[in-house]
Amino acid sequence: MLIQKIADQDFLSEAEIHTVFAEACAAMEVDEKRVLFIIPDATRSMPLPLLFRTLFQELGGRVNKMDYLIALGTHPPMPEEAINRMLGVSAEERQTTYRAVDVYNHAWQDPDSLTTVGTITEDEIDEISGGLLRESVDVTINKRVLDYDLVCIVGPVFPHEVVGFSGGFKYFFPGIAGEAILDVFHWLGALITNYSINGTKDTPVRAVINKAASLVPVDTRCFCLTVKRKDTRAVFFGKPLDAWSAAADLSKETHIVYKDKPFHTVLALAPPMYDEIWVAGKCMYKLEPVVADGGELIIYGDHIHEVSVTHDKLIKQVGYHVRDYFTKQAERFKDIPGTIKAHSTHVKGAGHYEDGVEIPRVNVTLATSIPEEECAAINLGYRDLNTIDVADYENREDEGILVVHNAGEILYRIKETG
Repeated sequence: MLIQKIADQDFLSEAEIHTVFAEACAAMEVDEKRVLFIIPDATRSMPLPLLFRTLFQELGGRVNKMDYLIALGTHPPMPEEAINRMLGVSAEERQTTYRAVDVYNHAWQDPDSLTTVGTITEDEIDEISGGLLRESVDVTINKRVLDYDLVCIVGPVFPHEVVGFSGGFKYFFPGIAGEAILDVFHWLGALITNYSINGTKDTPVRAVINKAASLVPVDTRCFCLTVKRKDTRAVFFGKPLDAWSAAADLSKETHIVYKDKPFHTVLALAPPMYDEIWVAGKCMYKLEPVVADGGELIIYGDHIHEVSVTHDKLIKQVGYHVRDYFTKQAERFKDIPGTIKAHSTHVKGAGHYEDGVEIPRVNVTLATSIPEEECAAINLGYRDLNTIDVADYENREDEGILVVHNAGEILYRIKETG
């Protein structure tokens, strides 16, 4: 059964959101049971404070235990202060009203926190990928999921560079998964390319994730939200595949903007929640399709001081390159994790590598707090952000200049003609 509420006007009110969540909670058979909610970290837009309080109000008196696991993927763990801010509660409330609710960070590199639930064979990967990738992978996931009677995913659905559309079982893989499965499907997504996969509903990567999820022996439900920043257009609740499918269909209408022609200059203003290139790279992922051949995509934000808290060393070792740079030098980069290579190619974008020469389709420039010499070392362009007056770029689309505020969640495409 799919429970859903789509706004009659632009967005749902808090009262409407509460009502649909209450209806969904009433349908859950969780009395005296243990429930684990899987939620995103602070790099995703959603009204989590409202949802956290609503779920506690509706289920706190019914369940034996309700806890939260933050689907960090490979993002750094969130400190308690940041968790409280994300949930919209005070430290005092965590110790009083919500004292029975535990909130855990996922630990993707801690073998003691993971369990293996099965294997996807090389024949299966080969078939799913259409021959692009042939290797087997053990499916590991945070072992906390096995301690609960019901695991419920709560998260938004957006176009996504690796899987097509985020949400659903993506909160298992990569959200609370181990490294091996992450490397496999991220690299598969890179082989297909962001340009082809972003905003496509049914993809080989999604098929790998769904296959991995089928190996997890827990009862699951899912809240999928269609949001714009903190405003919610719709809520879907049910089995993860059903809720995600409905939300992805609506996301196609909500999160894709079509332009008549490409732009030679795109200024992408990264929101504060993207505080490193590891996540601010989404500015490129969502805007690559509307940058003209040979054009420039500028990732702008003085709050961005580093490439990656978690993966800094490996990214700086490899740098940012087009896909063929890796595929045509496979032996050289065989020991580099697929997740790192995938991130590299997604930020650099489409292009060619022939006779030792790399030719990217788009020039990616950082106008951030990352120094010029560091940008050069990782093979990205540099601009002093103090020389950029955003107002000078505004309202010049007819000149081939596009400015996008809060870039990274809305996908831009060129209208198909003919």
